[in-house]
Amino acid sequence: VVSQSKDGEILAAVLEGLGYRTVRGSSSRGGVRALIAAKRFMETHDLGVIFTVDGPRGPRHKVKPGAVFLANLAGSPVVPVRAVMERATVFHKAWDKFQLPWPFSRCVITYGDPVDLPDCTRDPEKLQRQCEALETIMNELGGR
Repeated sequence: VVSQSKDGEILAAVLEGLGYRTVRGSSSRGGVRALIAAKRFMETHDLGVIFTVDGPRGPRHKVKPGAVFLANLAGSPVVPVRAVMERATVFHKAWDKFQLPWPFSRCVITYGDPVDLPDCTRDPEKLQRQCEALETIMNELGGR
């Protein structure tokens, strides 16, 4: 799922050039449409989808409900992932402190265990608690 922003346009082009399929939308623009398209994609292709769960605008490392909601709708677990780059340019003015790895820099990607989330699509408080639980798990994967 890639944001409909100008930055998202660049990212979508790169991902599609690498052979990935993209669904466009975010919590601030086209989110419902993106969730529906992502769910259909998961059902049709028996594949998962990838989210940056903190959103298009943050705050940084705070899980937004979209990924949790989609996992509930699709009956799919969430697999937390964390990437840490050895050398990267950090965009300190960006809300997420975006990191662009240097060429040939080592990147360590850590996968957590799949997390099965009980259905919370009709209970906003339960959805929020699941977001917080997922946030804790992701933060434990590696240093903030």
